[in-house]
Amino acid sequence: MLKRHPHTPAHLFLDDTPYFITGAIYEKRMLLHETEVKDMVLSVIKKIFEGFGWQLHHWVMLDNHYHLLGQSCEGKDLSEIFRRIHGGTSGFIRKTTKCELPVWWNYWDYCPRNEKDYRTRMNYLFHNPAKHGYVTNLQNYPFSSFHQAFTELGRAHLVRQFQDYPEYKTLILHEAEDDDF
Repeated sequence: MLKRHPHTPAHLFLDDTPYFITGAIYEKRMLLHETEVKDMVLSVIKKIFEGFGWQLHHWVMLDNHYHLLGQSCEGKDLSEIFRRIHGGTSGFIRKTTKCELPVWWNYWDYCPRNEKDYRTRMNYLFHNPAKHGYVTNLQNYPFSSFHQAFTELGRAHLVRQFQDYPEYKTLILHEAEDDDF
């Protein structure tokens, strides 16, 4: 099922399907800069995903956006999941950063179509801190599931994955329209 509103991106509601999701702060403000804010947002994401039976495979939190890679349970829950995530974190972000409303801009979702598409998006997610200049070595960025993947899969596997799926370097997130995330 596809749902579209005039001022929001189209969303797919598919059951038991991989999803790549980007969430963004309004006007790309650096409201997620503080460690405690990143930790709290990630904690809420994990709790809500678990509550809806969705799996969170990989994630990265940056200062003004995040990327998630996971698996849906019931696709119809997508809008409610992100209404709760963004609604449940905006008060803490406002209190911590003293920002004005709105906090969140939107979220975009994309369903990888095959293994190559999935691995390319995973590489993009892992590489995002380097892409945006936070680090040159991904092991030096603490706000990512890269460390978990490194431990579980090993260095050789990840090196091979980045070599086998290099399209992440030029990937444009068309679902996020003109935004560069």
